[in-house]
Amino acid sequence: MTEPAARLRWLCAAAIAAVGLALLPAGASAGGVTTITGSTTEVSGLTSQYKIEVPNPWNGTLVLYSHGYSFSPIAATDVGDAATGAWLLSHGYALAGSSYATSGWALQQAFEDQIAVLDVFAAKVGKPTRTIAWGHSLGGMITAGLVQLHPERFSAALPMCGVVAGGPGVWNQGLDSEFALATLQAPFKMVNFTSFADAGNNFNIASAALAAAQKTPEGRARIALSAALADVPGWFNPASAEPASTDFAAQELNQLAWDNNPDFLFAFFGRAELEARAGGNFSWNTGVDYRVQLSHSVDRAEVTALYAAAGLDLNKDLDKLNDAPRIAANAAAVSYLTKYITYNGELNMPVLTLHTTGDGLVEVTDENAYASVVRSAGDNSMLRQVFVHRAGHCTFTPAETISAFKTLIHRLDTGRWEDSTDPAAMNTNAATLGPSFNVIA
Repeated sequence: MTEPAARLRWLCAAAIAAVGLALLPAGASAGGVTTITGSTTEVSGLTSQYKIEVPNPWNGTLVLYSHGYSFSPIAATDVGDAATGAWLLSHGYALAGSSYATSGWALQQAFEDQIAVLDVFAAKVGKPTRTIAWGHSLGGMITAGLVQLHPERFSAALPMCGVVAGGPGVWNQGLDSEFALATLQAPFKMVNFTSFADAGNNFNIASAALAAAQKTPEGRARIALSAALADVPGWFNPASAEPASTDFAAQELNQLAWDNNPDFLFAFFGRAELEARAGGNFSWNTGVDYRVQLSHSVDRAEVTALYAAAGLDLNKDLDKLNDAPRIAANAAAVSYLTKYITYNGELNMPVLTLHTTGDGLVEVTDENAYASVVRSAGDNSMLRQVFVHRAGHCTFTPAETISAFKTLIHRLDTGRWEDSTDPAAMNTNAATLGPSFNVIA
C-alpha cells in the first residue's frame, strides 16, 4: 500500500499549490469594518489563508467560523452567508476563519489552522472577551472538535448541521447503506480505492445499479432498505412539503435523490480522499446484525410496505445481508479517523446544535449520537439541540441562524438556558428580522 502522505499528495496537490494565491492587503477596510487577511504556516509546512473582519465599534466577542467540506481549495471564509455576516458585524461581533491548508476531510489541518487564526487575531486585534466557535457541516464537526480539544480558547459553540456522530460512526453508517445495495442489487467496490479513477469507476457502477433498481418494484424496495439502514429521510427538496407518513413511493423517490446527489459523491470520492489520509479503509461492518439495525430505523414502515407491495421476502433479504462476507477495517486507518475525530461528550461550555430534520447527507441521527455521549459524560446541562423542520443539508435561513446565535448569547449572558430554545420563541425571534432574512441562504 502507498504511504498515506504520498497518497495524500496526489489528492491534494491543488490545495498545496493554492498557497501561492495573492491575498488582500492587510488592514483593508469597508464601511466601518476592518478586514485583515494573510496566511499561517503549519508545523508540516502547509500554508492556509485566513480572513478577519472587525467592526467599529467591536463588542469584544470573536466568532470563529469553520467552513464545510470542499472537494477543491476555497478561499478563507469567516461566515456562512453574507446576510448573517452583515448582521453580526452591525451588532459589533468580529468574524474570523481559515481556508484550511487542504481540501477534503481536513480536520487535521483545520484544528491547527483555526487555532492559528485565534493567535493572529490576538496579536493583530487584541484578546477577545469571548470567543464563539461555529460552523456548518464538516465545519460543525470541526467546531465540536475545537471546543473538545481546546476548551480554554472558547466560551461557547454552535455546530450547525454537523457531523457530530464522529468520524467512524458516520462512515460506518454510510457503509451499511452501500453494503445493502451492493449485496442485493449489483456488486461494486465500496472501500480500499487506489485512486480517484478507481473511485469514479465504482461510482458509475453503483449509480447504474441504482438506476436499474429504480425501474422495478423489487429494486425500489431494496433502495428503501439501503436507505433505511442509514436512516436517510424520505424528504429531499427544501421547497417541497414533507411527504405524508404513508406516501412510501414519494419517500423512496426522495431517498433515491439523496443517493444520486450528494451521498454517492461522498461514498466514493470523499472516501477515496479520506482513505489516502488515513492509510487505508477505516470502515467496517463486522458483527452488524442488519435485522436488528432495520428494527431501529425510522424508515422501517416504508421498507415493510414496499417489500410487501413488490411481493419480496424481507426476511430472506435480511438473511442474505447477514450471511454476506463482511468488510474489516485497517486498524491504523481507524486510529486516524478516531483522532480526527470522535467525541468524548465532555463539555466545558454551552453548546447549541442546529439541524434540519430532513437532512439526508448528515442525518439527524448524528444529533442523537452526540447527545448520548454528552449525557454519558454528565454534561447534559451544557447542551441544547434545536431542529428546523425542513428538507436539505444546512438549509437554514439567516433568520434561523441568527436566532440560534442569539439563543447562545442569552445563555452566555445569563448563565441559564431558561426557555430560550422553545421553538415558538425562536420562530418569533426569527420572524422579527424581516422577510429578507427569512429565505434560505
